[in-house]
Amino acid sequence: MAQPVATAPQAPAASVAPLAAPVASVSPASAWPASRLPAEVEAALQRGKVSPDAVSVVVMDVSGAQRPLLDVHSDVGRNPASVMKLVTTYAALEMLGTAYTWDTRISTDGQIAQGALNGNLYVQGSGDPKLVMERLWLLQRRLLGQGIQVIVGDVVLDSSAFALPPIDPARFDNEPYRPYNAVPDALLLNYKSLTMRFIPDAAAGVARIAYEPAIAHLRLPSSVPLLKTKGNACGDWRGALKAQMADPTQIQFLGGYPAACGENSWAVAPAAPDRFAPRVFEGMWRELGGKVTGQVRMGTTPDGVQPLMSFSSPTLGEVVRDINKYSNNVMTQQVFLTLGKQRAGVGTFEGGRQAVAQWWSERVPGMVAPTIDNGAGLSRDARITAGSLAKMLSVAWNSNVMPELMASMPIVGVDGTMKNSKSAHTGGAHLKTGTLRDASAIAGYVNGRDGRRWVVVAMANSDNAPQARPAWDALIDWVAAQ
Repeated sequence: MAQPVATAPQAPAASVAPLAAPVASVSPASAWPASRLPAEVEAALQRGKVSPDAVSVVVMDVSGAQRPLLDVHSDVGRNPASVMKLVTTYAALEMLGTAYTWDTRISTDGQIAQGALNGNLYVQGSGDPKLVMERLWLLQRRLLGQGIQVIVGDVVLDSSAFALPPIDPARFDNEPYRPYNAVPDALLLNYKSLTMRFIPDAAAGVARIAYEPAIAHLRLPSSVPLLKTKGNACGDWRGALKAQMADPTQIQFLGGYPAACGENSWAVAPAAPDRFAPRVFEGMWRELGGKVTGQVRMGTTPDGVQPLMSFSSPTLGEVVRDINKYSNNVMTQQVFLTLGKQRAGVGTFEGGRQAVAQWWSERVPGMVAPTIDNGAGLSRDARITAGSLAKMLSVAWNSNVMPELMASMPIVGVDGTMKNSKSAHTGGAHLKTGTLRDASAIAGYVNGRDGRRWVVVAMANSDNAPQARPAWDALIDWVAAQ
């Protein structure tokens, strides 16, 4: 998922334990001055106008048993952006287990007879991060398979497994309709996001609009005018639409769609996110041919109801792969809140922070713990030192969940957020990325060309931090050559 922009102040330095004890002899690669960045990395930072003082880098053997190859400002707390997801996902894999699943439970206070459920239907979420439209369709198909075509009562959607304060989707960067700002929910449907697909119809002079998933009680235009552009250029097609999304009852387009743009999709998080789940559940239920005589609304499941079915999520191992490959913020927060739920019976951000803090003290003792905030890195306050993160990755290398964690990281030049990397070491590194307006980071594992494996962590916090990406590519190539 593309990352947003944010302002994150520089954090003061913090004292940390040494990354590793000095050894009597070091490999020829370790003869490089550990406190000095490689020349090609410094040159790339200079081109991007990123000061070396704003950068922290650690390169160390995965065993952690030798002196780091590079150790530059490793004790300075910096904002790691989405690289913080590595802390959350590694902690979750160890605390919950790779096969952990979330169950959405369906129950009723009525009886099924002749195709009708005479009573209310209760849908109780437990935090499933991946109850997307395809899986909601399967859930509803199973309800139809139980002989329910008409619900003579209400559909009550229960998200009480998480206890969250009111959260303004605009609070982070004033972009409330961007899916990366979607608010977590114990009954999270399709990431609270609606995809609009624009399909030009030149003969009719319009672009048809298709919406996924089906959604009730939200007025949506079926088409917009096609626009002719100078030089038959596409340009900023989203801007040309002049979308109006503030009204929770409708989405409007005051402009048109450039004919030269071909077919495109735009994912948005509609206004009134608290209404999203009822609207989507009802919209898809009716699209499947189901009926409901009452309301689809939020509420809680009473005691004594009759269980109908349970619908399980993909495993945590699969979820973690989606999180780290594509940097999905709301999925990460779902996992983070689940850690709090396992600890205290209900999911809260404070519970998640306490769970990770205890895990960290046991697994990475002696290293300064991260300031993890919401667990996703979508934060101005999150902090971690490069030394602490490198040590965690070294610990992870020797853990039982290493295969799942490593496989979840983007592969340089191949997939995820590293697909477009300019590194020459294509396929030779697994690295999580993170980018905010003034923060850029990578962290993970790089294969040396001699088969040796390195932990690599690099972070920059400055106004020009995103311009550090070429320096990270240069760092990957330099490490691979050692």
